[in-house]
Amino acid sequence: MSALAWTAAGSLAAWLWLLLCQGFFWRTDVRLPPRREPEDWPSVCVVVPARDEAAVLPMSLPSLLTQDYPGRAEVFLVDDGSTDGTGELARGLARRHGGLPLTVSSPGEPPADWTGKLWAVRHGIGLARARGPEYLLLTDADIAHAPDSLRELVAAARTGGYDLVSQMARLRVASTWERLVVPAFVYFFAQLYPFRRIGVRGARTAAAAGGCVLLRADAATRAGVPEAIRQSVIDDVALARAVKRGGGHIWLGLAERVDSVRPYPRLRDLWDMVARSAYAQLRHSPALLAGTVAGLALVYLVPPVSLVAGVVPDGPGGPDGAAALAGGAAWLLMAATYVPMLRHYRQPPWLAPLLPFTALLYLLMTVDSAVRHHKGVGAAWKGRTYARPAPGPPSNSR
Repeated sequence: MSALAWTAAGSLAAWLWLLLCQGFFWRTDVRLPPRREPEDWPSVCVVVPARDEAAVLPMSLPSLLTQDYPGRAEVFLVDDGSTDGTGELARGLARRHGGLPLTVSSPGEPPADWTGKLWAVRHGIGLARARGPEYLLLTDADIAHAPDSLRELVAAARTGGYDLVSQMARLRVASTWERLVVPAFVYFFAQLYPFRRIGVRGARTAAAAGGCVLLRADAATRAGVPEAIRQSVIDDVALARAVKRGGGHIWLGLAERVDSVRPYPRLRDLWDMVARSAYAQLRHSPALLAGTVAGLALVYLVPPVSLVAGVVPDGPGGPDGAAALAGGAAWLLMAATYVPMLRHYRQPPWLAPLLPFTALLYLLMTVDSAVRHHKGVGAAWKGRTYARPAPGPPSNSR
């Protein structure tokens, strides 16, 4: 066989392994586990870090304030240095909608060894702990919850004995670029962190979705959260790892009625969302970056290239049936595993064959993330830039 055919065969082998041996990541049926309502509903404090969120709060905060929860619950919104009137808007929404008590507070500028969001979360958790809650709901300012969201999360945590229950909110899919990029974002996340493995006690896989995390307060204390993860840009995965290292039982799945209302209408918006943290995911390692680029190319780009090159009659080596067959089979498997995620996002299945193009975009975003880092730009979000964390003392998580 030709070198192209061998490469295509390697890609096909990789897809067969992903299909059968990567925790069935492509399935979208991991939803809230079986649950029953507890006899006594525990107290919950909701912590919402918010920085310049006036555009989305009217669509999200009322859904928290009007939660249908039988137990005691209240909301702490931490206004993280906003300049757009986020705090005053939140107070106005609370006066208009009523519901759960709302406290709006500000932590001031974060110290150099904290990311801004986690400094805000620390402040919110500190306020919440004064109420002695059994659970903390950590949710982002752009997340809208169904009226029974908190009720269902608590019931699932109590029934399953989970210390952390997290739902991957359904991200907004409205613009052309959102349709191309957003479902793939969740698909790639599930490929890295198969949801089925996360909930298995003793399994190494740990992840959470930062937009919706229900966390036992005592589990947070055992894990040293948030102090133990204070420098983490990808704070949700770091949180889940800390809780699991502390002996906690965690769960992550797809949400049905927890939605992000934040728009990403342009490619630039989505590009910045990925590029701000992609290199941090690779621990700022050039070797891991090179391996990631090679892996993305082999798994996602080789199949269409092999199929097209293998059927071109006037190519350098003429038609290559073996390359075309292996490449076509790999591309078919790729598309087939992507269809369930497209259905979850209510998108047409004909978008599935375009996944190699989307993967190429993600490859370029990842490289751009590394370039930004080595230029000293670092991860940037909401007007803050986070350079590579300096080595510090060991965390108190186990």
